[in-house]
Amino acid sequence: MAPGFEDHLKATLAEIEADGLTKRERLIAGPQGGRITIEGKDGPRSVINLCANNYLGLADHPDVIAAAHQGLDAFGFGMASVRFICGAQTLHRELEQSIARYLGKDDAILFAACFDANGGVFEPLLGAEDAIISDSLNHASIIDGVRLCKAARYRFANGDMDELETRLKEADSAGARFKLIVTDGVFSMDGYVADLPSICALADRYGALVMVDDCHATGHLGAEGRGTPTLTGVGDKVDIITGTLGKSLGGAMGGFVAASQPVIDLLRQRARPYLFSNSLAPSVAAGSLKAIEIARQADDRRALLGQHTERFRNGMAEAGFELLPGSTPIIPVMLHDARKAQDMAAALDARGVYVAGFFFPVVPKGKARIRTQMSAALTPDDVSFAIDAFKDAGKSLGII
Repeated sequence: MAPGFEDHLKATLAEIEADGLTKRERLIAGPQGGRITIEGKDGPRSVINLCANNYLGLADHPDVIAAAHQGLDAFGFGMASVRFICGAQTLHRELEQSIARYLGKDDAILFAACFDANGGVFEPLLGAEDAIISDSLNHASIIDGVRLCKAARYRFANGDMDELETRLKEADSAGARFKLIVTDGVFSMDGYVADLPSICALADRYGALVMVDDCHATGHLGAEGRGTPTLTGVGDKVDIITGTLGKSLGGAMGGFVAASQPVIDLLRQRARPYLFSNSLAPSVAAGSLKAIEIARQADDRRALLGQHTERFRNGMAEAGFELLPGSTPIIPVMLHDARKAQDMAAALDARGVYVAGFFFPVVPKGKARIRTQMSAALTPDDVSFAIDAFKDAGKSLGII
């Protein structure tokens, strides 16, 4: 090992700790759900969970678990191969076709995670003659995927349609062959819904393609949970949709791209994360198939999720907390200071509410927060309990 290398790492870790930016993992001793069991100093205890992406509450749904068991029994534990060698089961194609039908696209392609989907989608489709115009608040996976592509890169301020139009004009002036506008459907740290009608209108005007990362929308927003294109009424004007099986759709793992047939066919040939990663485990594929089936018919769960969202947002606003505006199940409680966010998370943990503080580099410096997320797995009493815990913790720390 190079002299001084580990000392350099230790110094970096000490600096992260001194800045109050260390992220610590807490252990859950049981399944994911509205209430979870965590390991504490005095043994396991039950807490209300407000920080999972389990929007529809399907992570521990008995039918999803049963389907995963059946997939395990019928197709085995793992594939020990990438797809194009000997890792493509009928189950994988069935899942891809189910996703495509759900989202109204020709076909879909599976990845190990949506991070891989976003990391692998740009480079095969676009070259140095092309341009990517990306929202400034897009997920880290999009940022990394764009960096791996040779296309010219442009960025516009979050939701700023005037700046987006300026960037489209700049790309045209530079002679871009193809232009791709890429945005999150719901911005994960803020809960904002992208202005897809305006984005698609500009795309039509300037002959651009549109790609949406809909990880925080698929399953629980829009008709049948088909995400932000349906929610905002743009339908098939979105050319490429990336998404995940790790949130509303069962919460396990796996990502996908859904698009026209030529897009999917080329990704199968050249998307490096697809070509060089193991196929999804059969149990995950089988459970995810069942989760999509449930999600399409889960209007009751989506209605309950909406009720929880409104109840929590109103209760927190009345208590005096600073919230970012919005209507999605992502409700950020702004605290601005990283240490304050961590102290608030600890105070809530002591009061039986499980949350996480978010701070730099996940969000910009000075924008630390507790990102709360509602779930259909919660009960109305759980939501009321959480509001009361926030009030008590906030008063004890001088936040409200």
